[in-house]
Amino acid sequence: MTKIKIGVIGCGSIAAHRHLPEYAANKNVEIVAVCDIVEERAKAQAEKYDTKFYTKYEDLLADNEVEAVSICTPNYLHAPISIAALNAEKHVLCEKPMATSLEEANAMIEAAEKNGKKLMIAHNQRFVSSHVKAREFIESGKLGKIYSFRTAFGHGGPEGWSVDGSNSWFFKKEEAFIGSMGDLGVHKTDLIRYILNEEIVEVAAFVDTLAKENSTVDDNAVCILKTESGIIGTLAASWSYVSKEDNSTVIYGENAILRLEEDPDYSLVIQHKNGEVEKFELGKIQSNDDGGQSQSHVIEQFIHSLVNDTDVPINGYEGMKSLNVILAALESSETGKITKLK
Repeated sequence: MTKIKIGVIGCGSIAAHRHLPEYAANKNVEIVAVCDIVEERAKAQAEKYDTKFYTKYEDLLADNEVEAVSICTPNYLHAPISIAALNAEKHVLCEKPMATSLEEANAMIEAAEKNGKKLMIAHNQRFVSSHVKAREFIESGKLGKIYSFRTAFGHGGPEGWSVDGSNSWFFKKEEAFIGSMGDLGVHKTDLIRYILNEEIVEVAAFVDTLAKENSTVDDNAVCILKTESGIIGTLAASWSYVSKEDNSTVIYGENAILRLEEDPDYSLVIQHKNGEVEKFELGKIQSNDDGGQSQSHVIEQFIHSLVNDTDVPINGYEGMKSLNVILAALESSETGKITKLK
């Protein structure tokens, strides 16, 4: 069986803990190249996975053996490297947020379409079992009319995760563009769009830097979101939840309340209007604390699409719509007004 030949650009934590081990575990993949501007980092991963390494992404993209790439770089490089890779006729899996502007996101989509290549954005929350089951429950109509929601993603900050610690690019506006809202908030904008199967049309937000003295980007954000059918809810993204990570979502409906990733033992709890409670043990959500032990399913889904030549589950348009919400949140925070999504 022919294997998909993969190159990974950026050998920091997300590549080391998620992309590379998940590619290595996939029977349909051969890792043929890695790249990082820090030579020791690239060399270490090349030795671990018995492959070649580059220190310039242009050299990796010029490698004809590489068929598809993962882009695991700082945010400001997502769009330029994705576009270069697509123009080099490689399929692309890009980390989130996909870009730093709608213009960049559009350019990525155009490059994918022009070259007939697949572009997938790595929004792993769509593949969490409790989230999939919640969407199914809502689609079944059993929840009735949905009134509201609240969703949060917070932890102590990327310094405990990033290979560069407190000196990480995550804290530098010129490289990250956006802080906790881009790191964590974009996951939740994508999740709410997925679970409710609706677009967000208005955003009011406070986005600020409160906890990280060395940071030039936001570390706390609280947003009010309104969907096209009028559902209103809150989204919080934070790098200041110092004790325990929060990755929970609650959906309030006419007939029941869905509690996702809130109970330590049951990843989905359905509290029915009549007093009945259903509890589902569906496996733990992936977190930075698990040391990369759990599957994100992002790699699996990307490779499945390549092997079977099917549409990727989270394409550029989906990534752009989720990016659009965090851009609207920034605008709302800066102007002090509700932002209507473009």
